[in-house]
Formats: sequence, structure tokens, C-alpha cells
Amino acid sequence: MPVPAANLPVEYRTGEDTALVDLLAAQRAAFAAHAYPSAAERRASLTALLEAVLTNRDALAAAIDSDFGGRSKHEVMFSEIYVSVKSIRHARRHVRRWMARRKRPVGWPMQIARAFILPQPLGVVGIIVPWNYPVFLAIGPLAAALAAGNRVLLKLSEHTPRTSALLAQIIAATFPPDHVSVIQGDFTIGRQFAGLPFDHLLFTGSTAVGREVMRAASENLTPVTLELGGKSPAIIGPDADLDRAAADIVYGKLLNAGQTCIAPDYALVPAASLRSFVHAVGRAIEKHYPDTAGEEYTSIINDGQFQRLLSYLDQARSAGAEIVPFGTAPSGTSRKIPPALVLDPPETLAVMREEIFGPILPVKSYSSVEEAIRYINHRPRPLALYLFTRDAGLIDTILTQTTSGGVCVNDTLLHVAAEDLPFGGVGASGMGHYHAEEGFDTFSKLKPVFVRGWFGLGRTLRPPYARMHDWMERVLIR
Repeated sequence: MPVPAANLPVEYRTGEDTALVDLLAAQRAAFAAHAYPSAAERRASLTALLEAVLTNRDALAAAIDSDFGGRSKHEVMFSEIYVSVKSIRHARRHVRRWMARRKRPVGWPMQIARAFILPQPLGVVGIIVPWNYPVFLAIGPLAAALAAGNRVLLKLSEHTPRTSALLAQIIAATFPPDHVSVIQGDFTIGRQFAGLPFDHLLFTGSTAVGREVMRAASENLTPVTLELGGKSPAIIGPDADLDRAAADIVYGKLLNAGQTCIAPDYALVPAASLRSFVHAVGRAIEKHYPDTAGEEYTSIINDGQFQRLLSYLDQARSAGAEIVPFGTAPSGTSRKIPPALVLDPPETLAVMREEIFGPILPVKSYSSVEEAIRYINHRPRPLALYLFTRDAGLIDTILTQTTSGGVCVNDTLLHVAAEDLPFGGVGASGMGHYHAEEGFDTFSKLKPVFVRGWFGLGRTLRPPYARMHDWMERVLIR
């Protein structure tokens, strides 16, 4: 049955863009007609999605390359396609177990009875996809929402128009519109999308836009999962192997030219190791990215982001900060920015106050581990934290004395690809989780169910009260 108009915000009853409302109504009606898809049906949806991604992987890589003005196909295949199909396969493999009723004890005073949690589809889920990983950050949450048995509306980024158009075609050829549909459009459509009365809304993007999304969703009390970003630190322990640490940080920082929400945003290095770390970074860049003007090094997505990053370097240079450039600057109109370190920059610089989202790495020196911990804890909680050390005591200290969305020890980025680990932020870096079983749970109502047996001890506690109640009171409370 269609969504009653009274359940929709005023602007969607009278606004010019009724297509969003019509799609939501169609998906709600389809869900009402079939509110609990079987495990076989969910697996079939995931299989169809998997085959669609695999069939179109080369076309998707070409579209992403075109949207970015240069992005390595090898990079796309690993960081977009592989992780997407891995997410789908993982959900397909485990969906029957995730759907199963989860038994819970009731305690002897409530016998004879049983209790369980029933994971139930929420209904219609909205997913807002960013531009930096336009395939993975669409397909990953879509797989979780489909595994949970939902209908889905995807809002794709206007900053990757070719990829968004291709994904829209792929989804339309794979699913009926009342099951999965794609919305395209600019920030105006995005704002309207966020204001729809979804049963759950997942947004991936900046903290600033996340606030606006949450504000729009609050009008309908729509629960939200916010996957934001922030300034993720990389801590180099006093005992760290600098060459290995530098190579791992270079990979995490320069994948997609730093346009990654969990990229190391700045490094904390022991003061005595600062120069050695700089040299190690140079060696790592020369080994892994010998041609930063070539096709294996990614461009910045658009002119606005390109100029923003250049302004960070200009401001740091004007403030007298030491900048250590690496690689080869491209010629012509290319938007490729060679990697650069900014050593011990003042805290007033934009590069230290804002998420960088590019191939610039501030490096701050510290004199003690306690100082490094204080530095992190005096700032908004990051989406990721990276630690390089062989000291088990230091690992435990960092894990227990700092708070972040996730932690990766002696590497970067890989925790997001571990399918049995949930992914999510904390504080300014986000709220809620997806990936793994937690992703299924995010898009489900975990409904508690209590089933009374033929006899219930609790019934004996009802009035009128007598001596037996005094005795039961002593037994239960003591």
C-alpha cells in the first residue's frame, strides 16, 4: 500500500521533485507485501549483485579513471572491485546464520519460558555514497542492507558522474526499482534525500556534511549511521622499524592520492628519529611510486579539491614550515599533486586543523609516548589510528589510553578489509557500524521475543498478596 501523505514531510508532499517520494512509496509497498525475504531470496539478490559487479568491472574502472582524470586500473581493481565482491561473498556466505534466532536465557524466576532475538528487516534503507570510492562505498553497504532483507535507495555522488551513471544502469538492469533504485543529482537532491523518512540512513562523507544529514534525518526520527573522517594519526613507536613503517604509511597515504577517509592524516615520530623517518619515506616513495606523474598515481578528483590542497602547502610555506617534496610534478593541466611532508607545522595551519584528503603528510615530533597520547586525546576522536611498534606493552597502552573508530597495528588501511571486523567511527568521526555481522545488525531490527510456557512461576507473584509472597520476596531479593 502507498505511503500515507501524512507520513511525509511537507516539502515532499508539495515539492517539485516527487520522484523521490514515489520511489520511496513503491519500495514501502513492496516491502509491506513481502516483509521477510527468505535466506534463499537474500542470497539470490546478493548473487545478482555480485555477477553485476564482476561483469562490469572493466567498465567501472574506466568510468572511475575518467571521473578522476587519472586513476590506476590496478588500484581500482583492488580498492574498489575486490573489496566490493569480497563484501558480497562474505554476506552471502553468512546470511543464513545471521538471520537465525539468537537464543537468550530468561533466568529461573521466569520459567517456564524461552526468549530469543529475531533479526527483522527494517524496511527501506537510504545510502548516501561519496565520490572518493564510488563503487566500494555503494556496494559494501548495499550488500549489508540486502542481506538484512531491505529495500534500498542509493544516492550517488554528482562528483563522479560517469561512475554514477554506469552504476545506475547496472542497478536498473539487476533489480526492479521497488527493490533497489539509484538517485543522481546535486547537493539539493542530496538534501531532499536525507530528509526522506527512511527506516535507516547511512551516510559516508565529511563531518560537516554529516551534521547536515543528521539534522535532516532528525525531522523524521530516522536512525542514522554516519561514516565520517577526521585526522587519523600514525604513531611511530621508539622501537619501530622506520623503513617498514614508512612504506606502510606511504601506501596508506598515497592510495587514491590520499583521498581515503582512513588515510593516515599525520604522523607522530620520536624527535630523535625525525630525519631518519623523512629519509625512509623518500625511499618508500621512490620504490612504490617512482613516477608520480604517471598513470599509476591518482589525480585529485576536481579543481576545487586540487586548489584546496595547494592552498594548504602555500599557507604552510608562508608560515615558514619546512616542506619536503618528493616525486615528479606533472606538466600541463594534470591535477596530480606529488607527495610532500610538512615537518612540525604550527597548529594554526589548515593542514593541522582540517582533514587533508590528499598526498600531504604533516609530521610532528614527540619527546615521550605520554606526550603523543596527550596530543591525540586533546583532539577530536579519529576514524582510524595506526601504531608501529614491536612493544606489546606500548600496543596495550595505546589501545587502552586512546579512543578511535578502529586501530591497525604495524600496517595501514587493512582493518577495513577484514570482513569479520565492524567498521565505524566514534564522536566526530562517526557513529554506528557496518561490515561483518554488525552491518547486518545495523540494517535489522533485533526484535526481542519472550514466549511463555504452559506454566509460569511469575504468575504466582500476582496479587492478592499472602505469606508466600513474603517468602518469595526474601528468596528473590536476597
